[in-house]
Amino acid sequence: MSRPSLTRRLLLTVFTVIVVFFALTVFLLDTVFRHAAEQALRDVMEAQMVALIAAADPDGPETVTTTAPLDARFDTPGSGLYAEIRSASGESIWRSQSTIGTPVQFGPALERGERKFFFTDIADADVRLAVMSRGIDWGNLHGKPARFTFSVASSLETYQAQIESFRQQLIGWFSGLAGLLIATLAGLLRWLSQPMRRLEREIKDVEAGKRETLGENWPRELTAVTSNLNALLDGERQRIKRYRDTLGNVAHSLKTPLAVMRQTLGGLDGGAKQSLNAEIDRMTDIIEHQMKRAVTSGGVLLGQQPVDLAPVVAELRSALIKVYGSKDLLFEANIEGGTQFIGDRADITELLGNLLDNACKWCRGRVRIVATLAADALDSRHALRIVIDDDGPGIAEADRAKVLQRGGRADEATPGHGIGLSMAHETVALYGGTMRIDASELGGARFELALPGRSG
Repeated sequence: MSRPSLTRRLLLTVFTVIVVFFALTVFLLDTVFRHAAEQALRDVMEAQMVALIAAADPDGPETVTTTAPLDARFDTPGSGLYAEIRSASGESIWRSQSTIGTPVQFGPALERGERKFFFTDIADADVRLAVMSRGIDWGNLHGKPARFTFSVASSLETYQAQIESFRQQLIGWFSGLAGLLIATLAGLLRWLSQPMRRLEREIKDVEAGKRETLGENWPRELTAVTSNLNALLDGERQRIKRYRDTLGNVAHSLKTPLAVMRQTLGGLDGGAKQSLNAEIDRMTDIIEHQMKRAVTSGGVLLGQQPVDLAPVVAELRSALIKVYGSKDLLFEANIEGGTQFIGDRADITELLGNLLDNACKWCRGRVRIVATLAADALDSRHALRIVIDDDGPGIAEADRAKVLQRGGRADEATPGHGIGLSMAHETVALYGGTMRIDASELGGARFELALPGRSG
């Protein structure tokens, strides 16, 4: 599962805000332009209405002629500009030549002084019209009252084309502007986040052991963070050094009294001497175990140098082949090139030494160790995978948890204190790794480890 990015989240938020803001702006501008265009259309039609009324020469309540020239489009069939004069009864008494073949509906007759403006469609044609009508009382003509309805209709094709053109330009310009703003903000965010990306890279380098501290020359907002991190790294290294020095002194101080006690027992005979020697050996093992546990109590530390695994395994292999030479031991080591352990060399040496010694001790004649780097590891603490197999009797499933406890042993008859596997298990846990015991395909036990690692 990918982790969310603050930069991506910020860009997405800004993009959403810009899109909503620009969409609202485009809508408002489009509305304003449509209203302005409609008002302009009304003004033009009002002028044409006035010209039509001025040109009209009523001969009576039911007869009207035009005496002045009108817009040439009124005389062109299907030109898109139409006019009609109706009597008080609503009967058409004059129509422009442009209405020939075009069934324009001008609406009902109007009363004196009444005005009407509306939109309509031409029947059986995909043409929309704007219609303006006005009721005019002409007074008495030949002793009879005369009232006429003057109407002008104009095609909306030009009006709609202007609206569509303006809308396309508006969307185009605002889309380009939004894209430019997003690109500019992305560039600014990338420039502003450079120190954060640098901090991330340097922290990863510290975790991988490529550097001991973070660099210098940070922005003011990050100076306190980097300074505190460097102080923390330095303090951690000093703490571990003090632990090691102190425990070294303790070990030196305890070894002498134990040696004196062992030498003093030389004068004793029988079971008492054997019993006391066993207790002294047990005390020595306990002291060494607690010392090693305290030394590695920090686990994997920032700034630790990685350890090449191949030389460590080669040294252990050479030593164990000599120790168990009587078994005609076949020791197979398959270490992936460049495999490194992130941690203390003494810890990985002791860890593998305990597990390989256990495998050599119980095997019939074959031991195998395989070390690889897991590219799919979600946690860097589990990137190094180590599998140790032997062809011995194996460890029963019921005893697998027991042997990882201090003093726990599957075979009480075999000499030993039951400390090695527990120390190995605790070391793995202190580094944030995992250790699992299973049945090996060779017939014996299999130890599967997941530890901090990287490719050298």
